Amino acid sequence: MAEQIHNFDTIQSDNMRGTFTRQLLLTTVVAFLSFVAREVWAQTLFSVPQVIAKVRPSVVQISARRVSYDIFLRPVPSNGLGSGIIYDSRGYILTNSHVVGEEEDVQVILPDGRKFGGEVMGRDPITDLAVVMIKGKDLPYTSLGDSSKLEIGETLIAIGNALGLEGGPTVTVGVVSALNRSLEDATGIALIDLIQTDAAINPGNSGGPLINLKGEVVGINMAVIPSVHGVGFAIAINSAKPVAKELLETGMVVRPWLGIVPITITPGLAALYDLPAEEGVLVARVVKGNPAAEAGLQTGDIISVLAGERVKSVAGLRAVIAKKKLGDRVNLEINRDRKKFTMSLTLGVVPDELE
Repeated sequence: MAEQIHNFDTIQSDNMRGTFTRQLLLTTVVAFLSFVAREVWAQTLFSVPQVIAKVRPSVVQISARRVSYDIFLRPVPSNGLGSGIIYDSRGYILTNSHVVGEEEDVQVILPDGRKFGGEVMGRDPITDLAVVMIKGKDLPYTSLGDSSKLEIGETLIAIGNALGLEGGPTVTVGVVSALNRSLEDATGIALIDLIQTDAAINPGNSGGPLINLKGEVVGINMAVIPSVHGVGFAIAINSAKPVAKELLETGMVVRPWLGIVPITITPGLAALYDLPAEEGVLVARVVKGNPAAEAGLQTGDIISVLAGERVKSVAGLRAVIAKKKLGDRVNLEINRDRKKFTMSLTLGVVPDELE
């Protein structure tokens, strides 16, 4: 009898182990299939019309009312127009800093005709990004993608309110012409990690999204070179994400700087001005009362190494500084009057405006 009970217990135990094993196997298979399904969905490419149908409702028109003054000091109001993309269900909109300017309140119009007063949560002129918030129900939004996965030749879609035309956002299609581009403006501010595209980007498109065929935002349209066709630029979304996060948290982006207006040295520039180096960063101006001035840096100096890293351009200089904190002490290798030497300075904070 005892032996029969023992055999029964053994059978029951084996059955339980078998059941547990089958359940574990089933759970594992379901989890694996779910993972595969998510990966397949993430890699799914849609047709251009499908992407537009999905994204277009979240592309907004932004109008910022500005007031300037004529020679008789009479106020002359004007409206600045641009675009933006709702990227969060809470009503957060990513756009260009120059679209909203210094206005605290802007008007936001959705493609479905709804109008909202927008609150500027923060803006960063250095990266030309800003975040605006609107409050409403059932707001359409489009997820931010991963610009590091872009490939040259990949199809892209630019959506924005070109020229402020009626009838909703305009759509243009192109490809990734180049990656990791950089541009410098007249003040020496350099925009880095830009996507170059041949998708038409016109006035009013600024701040609108650049979309891949997965229906994800991979860039924020921001510039087109006047009189040049087929060359537009967008800020890579991976560079925009941390800026947007900081703007929401603090209203501004605090970053260290040297206190100079820099220019990237090219072989052409070196030949034109008889410079002793064909790469590096030329100090075009030293801003008074800032770290470079206090350290003795001079206009015409050439920076070749910063904090132990060789710098070949303004973009490279900014990349090194981005790794540092306010108050950090850094060494610079300088070429002045064809003589090389090292100096050090303490990084300060970027001022709101250059004097």
